[in-house]
Amino acid sequence: MIMVRHIKVSIVKGHVPAVVIGAGVNEHTVRAAYAGFFVQNAALPVLALPAVGCDVGFPLIASSKIMSQEILRVAREAATDSILKEIVITLPTDDMLRLFEKQVFGYLRHIMEDLAWGPYVTTDIIIEVGEGIILIERTNPPFGWALPGGFVDRGESLETAARREAKEETGMDLEDLKQFHIYSDPSRDPRFHTVTTVFTAKGIGNPQAGDDAQALRIIPFTALRTTPCAFDHNNVIDDYLKSLGR
Repeated sequence: MIMVRHIKVSIVKGHVPAVVIGAGVNEHTVRAAYAGFFVQNAALPVLALPAVGCDVGFPLIASSKIMSQEILRVAREAATDSILKEIVITLPTDDMLRLFEKQVFGYLRHIMEDLAWGPYVTTDIIIEVGEGIILIERTNPPFGWALPGGFVDRGESLETAARREAKEETGMDLEDLKQFHIYSDPSRDPRFHTVTTVFTAKGIGNPQAGDDAQALRIIPFTALRTTPCAFDHNNVIDDYLKSLGR
């Protein structure tokens, strides 16, 4: 048994009706069948979930992985007070039971326990204003001057996160947003392992410190290399200046 947020997931031996799959048996139809099964039974507090597609030749391991992914999606999207409280994966043979226990529980634990410790996805923005770029002074540790940026929220693209963070921390809209580089050194962030996608953009509007920025400055290109920054942002800025031939 394993808890996926507020939903208990267990695996037992037993027989339940097979889930009907649409035309063709492939990854997409099996995934759609799992998703449809959850929707059709959304009013049940305990759900007996069969292995979809295995009765018509779809690979067991592939079905178990798609099942795991759909369980995570349902648990992630469901409110904590949702009706569904338990999913009982019900399989007809001992061999299937052993395989699904290994695959499903192993997959769920990997996502929730291993990946939950990171790396985390962030974005930083080099906002160009005239002959300089914007740096913010951080309210929260690690303290110091830094490029505007932050964590990508669930459901956001990197570009959407970059625009949101820029607006929250600097009050600026962004024009000509472009990906510059990805930085992934595990030691780049003293808090935990983060992977950041750095963007460049032209700043539109009046810069104003906000959110977790206690101050804001436009640093001229000529002074950027002598301005100490948090994280690995001095390295990022150096790469940026080199890309400009400076």
